[in-house]
Amino acid sequence: MVEKVYISYNHVHKLCQRSAEEIKKFKPDLMVAIGGGGFIPARILRTFLKTPGSKNIPIQAIGLSLYEEYVSNATDPAEGVSQAEEAGVEVIRTQWLDFNTLESHALSLIGKNILVVDEVDDTRTTLHYAISELAKDVKVQAEKLGRSDEVTKFFVFVLHNKDKPKRAQLPDEMMDEGRYIAAETVPDVWIAYPWEATDIDLQTKLSEEQGNI
Repeated sequence: MVEKVYISYNHVHKLCQRSAEEIKKFKPDLMVAIGGGGFIPARILRTFLKTPGSKNIPIQAIGLSLYEEYVSNATDPAEGVSQAEEAGVEVIRTQWLDFNTLESHALSLIGKNILVVDEVDDTRTTLHYAISELAKDVKVQAEKLGRSDEVTKFFVFVLHNKDKPKRAQLPDEMMDEGRYIAAETVPDVWIAYPWEATDIDLQTKLSEEQGNI
């Protein structure tokens, strides 16, 4: 049976706080949160990235689905159901950015440092898709507006990177320049995040028992 690791909101908060100092070095202009696991880390992270006298970093959202549920033999205590998750092979785009609307509201991605946020880097398929498609769309928009000379850089932040072979890769220059940041690298375990739990008190208790506080 796959080992299950329980994560509390407190632990997520501390992971974001700890990673913020490294992320600040890259001066992100905008965050793109991958739903639904990237929403809460992105919002917490924004608090720690804000500098005195500056505006909050805008957060945009995209929806990508890769996981499919299947029934297992084990019952999860915090969720009260006998389900686990299995990595899918196809990314389904459920929500995307409206680049024309962003441009009209002075939230252009062109020439910006863009931080893509998700909760976990498992097979890397979702992150690969997000970065590739966002970069492609920004390039098209830049050419359309005559701004192809402006450099747009993408960065990645995840709470957990699973130490396992990946099915997809991120750009070499991103990895070489340290533009990929994982708060923690963990074995290939089943990570239970607090926003997935139906019994948050039990989730927190199990997290504390495992030392994830």
